[in-house]
Parts: sequence; C-alpha cells; structure tokens
Amino acid sequence: MKLPSLNVLGQELQSCSTDPVTGFFRDGCCNTGPMDRGLHTVCALMTAEFLALSKYLGNDLSTPRPEYGFQGLKPGDQWCLCASRFLQAHEEGAAPKVRLAATHQATLAIVPLDILRQYATD
Repeated sequence: MKLPSLNVLGQELQSCSTDPVTGFFRDGCCNTGPMDRGLHTVCALMTAEFLALSKYLGNDLSTPRPEYGFQGLKPGDQWCLCASRFLQAHEEGAAPKVRLAATHQATLAIVPLDILRQYATD
C-alpha cells in the first residue's frame, strides 16, 4: 500500500530513475508506504563524496551485489535515498543534489523544504 504520490512541491511525483531502477517498491519512483521504515523518498543524484560517506557509514551503495540484482551506483546515477541519510549527509557537508519533483512529500517530516531547496537541480 502506497501513500499518495505527491512531491515536496505538492504536485504529482515524477519518476526518479529506471536505470538503475530505484525506489522502495522498485517502480522507479520514490514512493513510500507503511512497509518503508527507512523512508526512501529523496530522489538524489549520486556523487563520489556522498557514496564514500554512505560506505563509511555502513551502507555501501557503490559495490555491485549481483546476488540481489544490484549493479552498484556510480556518480551521476539517481537513487531514492532514505530521508534521514540525506539529512545526515547535509549535516556532514556531503549531501548530493536532489530532484524536488521526484522527491516524495513524506520527506518533509524529516527534512525541511528549505534544506532540500539548497540542493535542488530543478
């Protein structure tokens, strides 16, 4: 069950990425619902700096994991990040850019819109 698919601007949620396929539901969008305890709602543009921070913090997003069908992320890929991890990266000075139109409005429960706007690509 998904929550309404609106972005942080109150408009229809746009797709984040289908190559690689992202999202908690692996539908290419940063949709969320009750099962998504990590709130994978921020559509982020990966950077080397963010990927290094994420790996250091214990979530290695860059190493391929073929057993899970995961090719690994590289700078330039778009991916649905956990809202709390995005906020942590912001606090550490390593936050990636974000696409507001593809970032789910549920993100606003954790990350204020003014912080998201600092990293907006749209």
